[in-house]
Amino acid sequence: MARLASEIEVTCPCCEATLVVDANLRRVVSHEAPAREDLPELGEAQKLLDAAAARREAVFRQSVADEKSRGDVLSRRFDEALRQAREEPVVKPLRDFDLD
Repeated sequence: MARLASEIEVTCPCCEATLVVDANLRRVVSHEAPAREDLPELGEAQKLLDAAAARREAVFRQSVADEKSRGDVLSRRFDEALRQAREEPVVKPLRDFDLD
């Protein structure tokens, strides 16, 4: 592709992508990502999908277990708060106009 005189082709030092920058516009005109070698094979796609489904199922089962035990946890917290409330002495709250 023919480049204009104001366009500069630059290689990104981080990702090795090729960028074309227009100096007049001060913008990236085009971007071309580098070829990746770590792309999964088509034959491995089913394995990847099965692994993702297994992860989702495990997370779902954990959330169900957490919800089942949530009532017990909340009741223990309530009992602890009630015990602390009974042990603390009852004091009249201090208001600003009581200080006058």
